[in-house]
Amino acid sequence: MFLTIGTTGTPDRPATDLGFLLHKHPDRAQAFSTSYGTAHVLYPEASAGRCTAALLLEVDPVALVRRGRGRDRGASPDGALAQYVNDRPYAASSLLAVALGKVFASALKGRCEARPELPGRDLPLRIEVPALSARGGPALVRRLFEPLGWAVSAEPVPLDDRFPEWGDSRYVRLVLEGERQLAEVLRQLYVLLPVLDDAKHYWVAPDEVEKLLRSGAGWLPDHPERELIAGRYLARRRGLARQALERLALARLAEADDSEPEEFDNAVVDDGPEDAVPEDAAGAGQAAAGGTGGAGGVAGLAGAPSAGAHTAGRSAGGSAGAGEIGAEAGVGEPGTGGAASGAVTGAAPIPRPTAAFPTAATAATAATAATAAAAATAATAATGAEGATAAERPVSLAVRRREAILAALRDCGAARVLDLGCGQGQLVAALLSDPRFTEIVGMDVSPRALRMAARRLRLERLGERQAGRVRLIQGSLAYTDARLRGYDAAVLSEVVEHVDPPRLPALEHAVFGAARPRTVVVTTPNAEYNVRWESLPAGRHRHHDHRFEWDRAAFRAWAHRVAERHGYEVAFAPVGPDDPEVGPPTQLARFTLPAAAPERTVRRATAPGPAGTAPASAAAAPAPAATTPASAATATNPKEATTA
Repeated sequence: MFLTIGTTGTPDRPATDLGFLLHKHPDRAQAFSTSYGTAHVLYPEASAGRCTAALLLEVDPVALVRRGRGRDRGASPDGALAQYVNDRPYAASSLLAVALGKVFASALKGRCEARPELPGRDLPLRIEVPALSARGGPALVRRLFEPLGWAVSAEPVPLDDRFPEWGDSRYVRLVLEGERQLAEVLRQLYVLLPVLDDAKHYWVAPDEVEKLLRSGAGWLPDHPERELIAGRYLARRRGLARQALERLALARLAEADDSEPEEFDNAVVDDGPEDAVPEDAAGAGQAAAGGTGGAGGVAGLAGAPSAGAHTAGRSAGGSAGAGEIGAEAGVGEPGTGGAASGAVTGAAPIPRPTAAFPTAATAATAATAATAAAAATAATAATGAEGATAAERPVSLAVRRREAILAALRDCGAARVLDLGCGQGQLVAALLSDPRFTEIVGMDVSPRALRMAARRLRLERLGERQAGRVRLIQGSLAYTDARLRGYDAAVLSEVVEHVDPPRLPALEHAVFGAARPRTVVVTTPNAEYNVRWESLPAGRHRHHDHRFEWDRAAFRAWAHRVAERHGYEVAFAPVGPDDPEVGPPTQLARFTLPAAAPERTVRRATAPGPAGTAPASAAAAPAPAATTPASAATATNPKEATTA
């Protein structure tokens, strides 16, 4: 098993600098013991003009069988003889990758203490592998290496030169040429050699995910064949491959956003088992004015993320379907003194909001609801004191918010709905329970939130018809996404306040300009109402991740500006008790395209997005109004966006 790394040099930059990078002296031949044989490093040529390092691996077939844990990986399972007579000693595979990682460990990490400036320098390199096991042939070799910028020569090796009619074998002679940093090249080979062979010689454990991500840093997240690479490298263990792909997607978004991946996957706290899905917001223990779902379990923990805390604002559309904390969860309704029990004490029951957008249909619904309410009142009176107490139990703000959203969607006749920033899936579950919604897509930037949503919805146990109605996808609203086009309605429930103000134009373009559903429902906290939360310090937001909180004037100014820019009409409705002085705790806007609205193209500056996404707007957004009740909307010229 043989691999060579060659480079050329000049008098100022001699090629023998390769020895410093590999930490192997060109004048010496060295041998290293491995688990399955001996690895030799030698230099067939070493001069200022040209230097070539060779890695030769001698494999002991007996050691391979004895230490292979009995899985015969890479050998034919047809007979005992195949364990000893196979291609392992000759064709480059995972064995060579492991030897490369051991012998050139410092070079893989990009370290060179003697010449610290060398690892960051691009070198003209030529990589040769005379016999490479490639299940997929030369075409797959090119698909894997050409996107990395290599000039690839993959010549198939005939089964037998004397009998050309037998055709080619699955082995190729590989030559790669290009200018690259040596550490990056070694990491690519470490991953792609076993991927091409597709038969690892050792058991793939969960720590292989970390090895893949560490070696794939800088090149794998944007590779067009990353799914194939992850699947083959992890021996087609679907759970490990899915975990790796989720983390690669976060890394890609973080790199494009100049952020850390952890900032995108903070939709839920890591203080308990991931399988422990929180109870729905309507369950016992939910705060009377709880968040958008599942906040009852964190009563009294103001300022700390809840089990359903929103994803970071930089994600531009993270987990908005999960529970809020702080003012809306665990601090109680106004007048309760912030009871930590999560239930209102000493507060009168708050009536549910009336229909947000009155129409003939909603009027009929209201009449039916009134009849049902009268019947319920009579039934409650008959049940005695216990029934009366149950009837007076207040309804959480999370439930009210979902009811208001569902009412708006039903009122506009939407059947195919997007929940953008779906979090742990509370709204998706409510939509799924109503058969009038025939297609439901929940999108979130947080893989962990999506996994919890899948468990909440019990996707694996749904019948075929129900499972065909719902889909969970990962994505960010910072970038346009073709998957979001063609839907009747989109919901942004408690999302916009988690977005950094300069990134709001990107979200607006992705939803209103690119996806362009017929209806968009947006909810966001009303900052004026914060004075009614006795346990919320002045000037504090309701959630630790809120980038801002709008008062009513600022929210309406933003909504009117977005509507005018993208050709929508907008109407507003309160959610929760509408205080005569400070308004409701949550404000709702419903954007609707006119019946014959033409397609509009917004001319704007663009910024590149991650691979596979179109660039979103990079234009600066007006800063949101201050979060105090006295704040006013920022004056903005409504004609500031040119439309065609």
